[in-house]
Amino acid sequence: MTMAENANTASGGPGAALRFGERPLPQTVAAAAALRRISALLLSLEHPHPAVDALIAGLTGWERELAAAAPPDPAPRMRDAADPATQRVYLDHAFDIGAFNPCFPEYTFDRITTASAAGRITFPLVHEGPPGLVHGGFLAVFFDAVVQHQSCAVGLAGKTRSMDITYRRPTPVLVELGFDITRVVAERGIESTARLLHDGEVLCSALVRTVAVPLDRLTTARYGPRAPIPLEREGRDIR
Repeated sequence: MTMAENANTASGGPGAALRFGERPLPQTVAAAAALRRISALLLSLEHPHPAVDALIAGLTGWERELAAAAPPDPAPRMRDAADPATQRVYLDHAFDIGAFNPCFPEYTFDRITTASAAGRITFPLVHEGPPGLVHGGFLAVFFDAVVQHQSCAVGLAGKTRSMDITYRRPTPVLVELGFDITRVVAERGIESTARLLHDGEVLCSALVRTVAVPLDRLTTARYGPRAPIPLEREGRDIR
């Protein structure tokens, strides 16, 4: 399932037509996956390797080039009137953050409805804490991401108010795990109970409480659109 398909699993759901920032560039998605794989390899090395020296040298030069191309202000561009030359574009954090940001877990939804959802995740080596096990903090990030993903997809979401996590069993890295979510809209907000499972055994669970906000209040005008490609970048003669 691609990132776009994953975001719109609730086919025709209210959240599918709304935008919460710009979609990441395909380059960004591909780079995130590569950076995650490279980071895992770096963590696995026993001794210095000449390829790492070449990697560091390349990254130094690429960092300079990208810094020159990026807006000088790291603050997100949140309004249409904001200057795209000075502030960065805000990417959609409602769906699949891990697909474009290697610091977040990457997961796949198999089903999303208003009341429930289910999917799969394999935590990579970069999320290791104790030997062979996922660091508990990454589990909290994972639960927060999938709960908000479901709520945005079905059209009613909001900021997280609280999260209570129960750790029952150690969670392994590099093993495909299942997760499910049960969601109830109450008078004061949304309560979601999410579980992470391995072969039917619950490893950990989270009760997540969020504010309930209809997503049609979060109009697309809140997020500054991606700036057009400069004519010189398109190879056109601008003289």
